Amino acid sequence: MKDMFKNFIKPVLVLTCICLVVTALLAYINTVTSPIIAESEQKAAQEAMSEVLSQADSFKQVAFDTATERVTEIYRAENGAGYVFMLTTKGYGGDMKLICGVKADGTIEACKTLSHSETSGLGSKTAEDPYRNQYAGKNSETLNEVDAVSGATISSTAYKNAIEEALEAFDKVKEAE
Repeated sequence: MKDMFKNFIKPVLVLTCICLVVTALLAYINTVTSPIIAESEQKAAQEAMSEVLSQADSFKQVAFDTATERVTEIYRAENGAGYVFMLTTKGYGGDMKLICGVKADGTIEACKTLSHSETSGLGSKTAEDPYRNQYAGKNSETLNEVDAVSGATISSTAYKNAIEEALEAFDKVKEAE
């Protein structure tokens, strides 16, 4: 009986205590760091919005009741400079999170990739300046002039479709004003 306690029960009790302590520490660290992480993400989002719509002074989220596949959030510049669209689309390697700034006249000021899991060297080129800068100055009529990344048509098409949906959402939001 003593050997059973020493060989089986004691190690299980020790491991259980270790697990409980580690779990409690992780929970505590999570409660301490969660507000800091949320604040950092909010600050990064504000910086990204200012980057894609530079003339805006501040942003207010727009209630958008028409559900779309790729547009997740819409923000209006409070000074009327335009709108910022948060987008999520499915690329070759997984989800791509994008942000697109559309000026009040319906032209794109800038687009930016916030995160992606595309293939390095191919699909990841959609996040680089030569590709994303093609969208600047485009509108719904001239969007077809954007060239795809050679060898990464799935990623390029996903990116372009998301931007196209942002322009469609822009038209709907402008109509609703």
